[in-house]
This record gives sequence, C-alpha cells and structure tokens, in this order.
Amino acid sequence: MRVPKHLAVIPDGNRRWAENNGLTKDKGYSSGLNPGLEVFKLCEKAGIKELTFYGFTSDNTKRPRIQRLAFTKACIEAVELLTKENAELLVIGNTDSKMFPEELRPYTKTRKKFGKGGIKVNFLVNYDWKWDVENLKNEEKKSINPIDLLKSKDISRVDLIIRWGGRRRLSGFLPLQAVYSDFFIVEDYWPDFDEDHFSSALDWYNVQDITLGG
Repeated sequence: MRVPKHLAVIPDGNRRWAENNGLTKDKGYSSGLNPGLEVFKLCEKAGIKELTFYGFTSDNTKRPRIQRLAFTKACIEAVELLTKENAELLVIGNTDSKMFPEELRPYTKTRKKFGKGGIKVNFLVNYDWKWDVENLKNEEKKSINPIDLLKSKDISRVDLIIRWGGRRRLSGFLPLQAVYSDFFIVEDYWPDFDEDHFSSALDWYNVQDITLGG
C-alpha cells in the first residue's frame, strides 16, 4: 500500500461539536487533544514520515477572547503531549505577534528531538499565509527555489491533507507546500475522531493518480 510521506491535518468542527453537546464553543478545543495523539500514533504505525497540524491562524485570533485563550491552551498542551513521544517537533507561526504563545517559542527556531526521534511533527500556530510568503515579494533571482524563501521552509511538500468537520476549503494552509496535495474530507467533527477516518483517508489516497502535474 502506498502511504503519504507527509500527512497534514485540519482539525475543524470543535465549536460545532461543543454546541451539539450542550457546551459553550470554547469547550470544544480541549476535546481535540486525544484525537491528535491518536493520529500521531497511527502515523507511526503507517510509516508516515512527516505530520503537520493546523493549530490556529492569525485570523482565528479575532474570535472572542474566551475562545482564543481556549484554542491557544489546547495548542500548547498538544505540543507538550508530543514531547513525551518519539517525535521531532517544530512550531511555525508569527512569533512577533502578541498572540503567539510564549510557551511554544522554544520550539520555533529549530526542530527539537524527543525520545528516539522519528516523525517530523509541525504545528502551525498563529500562522498567516501572507506572513509565510512575504519574502517572495521582493525576490528577483528567478533561480532560487521559492520554498527556500518561506518562513515555513523546513516543512516539506504535503502529499495528503485530511480536513475534519465537512468544510471544503484550505483556509490558507501552507499554500506552496499544498499546491499538489490530495484533499480528503471527513464529515464528522474533529472531537468525534475515529480510527476509520484515518484508514479511509489512506485507502482513498492509495488509489489516487499521483502525477504532480506531469
């Protein structure tokens, strides 16, 4: 079976899940922590080499303060959970903004190895695609690979993106690395994660015609 080298996760539907369960919207984010750890372990078993989680965007910080604090806390806890695994962690996001959590700053400069290392795990935190590509605007040397000018240059091309929550959009996710990504939609909300979601996505990917434009 052909598996993606690099899998990305857009974990959407936390707020809708909370409301459906009689909770306020801010209560949905912490319920996404266990699904994230499950996906990591499934990637280990499948032999996936790199995994990217879409934490939150700069646009997300415009939400009510109680929600912003909740999803920021969830991202911090998610990274801390993975420091207990065999992983190589990197956090990418606008660290110049006051919305970037100080607790995650140590993970931003270079990739940090935990345990025996293994899967490269990237978290996009306070991420803005315009911020990511801003160095491209003034670049005149056509021979330079544009990926090398990105703030996210240490993240490789994404093979498969899985988005939970039923929405069919990329929401500004890594525009250059995602240019040839396959895109699989899970209708269920992220906190309702089930292993079948993961296996269905990999089965679907296995039969896609991967040409990269060729």
